[in-house]
Amino acid sequence: MRVYFLKRGLENSKMSDIEIFLKLPEKKIKLKAVIFDFDGTLSTLRHGWEKIMEPLMIEMISGNSEVDEDLLKEVKDYINQSTGLQTYYQMKWLAEAVKRHGKNTGTIQDPWWYKAEYNRRLMEPVNKRIKKIQSGKSTICEYLIRGSKEFLEALFARSIEIYVASGTDHPDVNHETEVLGLKKYFKEVSGAPLGEAKCSKEAVIKKLLEDRKLNGSELVVIGDGKIEIALGRQVGAVTLGVASDEEKRCGVNFVKKQRLIKAGAHAIVGDFRNLDELLNWLGL
Repeated sequence: MRVYFLKRGLENSKMSDIEIFLKLPEKKIKLKAVIFDFDGTLSTLRHGWEKIMEPLMIEMISGNSEVDEDLLKEVKDYINQSTGLQTYYQMKWLAEAVKRHGKNTGTIQDPWWYKAEYNRRLMEPVNKRIKKIQSGKSTICEYLIRGSKEFLEALFARSIEIYVASGTDHPDVNHETEVLGLKKYFKEVSGAPLGEAKCSKEAVIKKLLEDRKLNGSELVVIGDGKIEIALGRQVGAVTLGVASDEEKRCGVNFVKKQRLIKAGAHAIVGDFRNLDELLNWLGL
């Protein structure tokens, strides 16, 4: 297993190597449960969501006004740093930005309306991908991060409880786990509750710590967004950042990687191909 440090150049590492940034406690991990983010961590069905959210935000903020570079940067920066956040909160930011800029007074300025419109636009390409899988024109593997199914199978075979916690609406993420043939591995799938501004990721972590009486060292949080990594670190869990290249489904996205480093991930991978190294790192 290769070990890297923040002050050294990391771009020459193999795509599937585990890059370790923080040492785990000397005491051996007694892993009992794993929480996965879903989109961008396991699934690429929603790949390209940023390209749908960005024009929506620009459109709603600018109205008929000319779009300047400062606004483009503001929106891009926000989307980048909010990855993993429940969609409602991203749309709440949009509503506040519309009001703050004051260029589009005719819009509704309601986060729930923006969320519904964003979901409508996003589900067009997502549903096309799902139909291609269901019709046999595409395979399930075309929409999974490389090695993810094998990793889930290995955890499942070792009787590790596996959970999904996503910022995507619950009915959608539940359906998409079924479409990709992954539902059988999960003890529970939790998405954003419809009509409620609640963080499913925080709720699942809290449930495992309080109801299942797990301690941090028995829990691993895995995801491509800073939200789940930060939440994991707050409770003392082991955290694995997935700096996935969703278009290639393998290798490292260096923008994600820097975001995950800042969030405090113990280690980072681009995909799950190096299964033996992953299991060894987790003490399995």
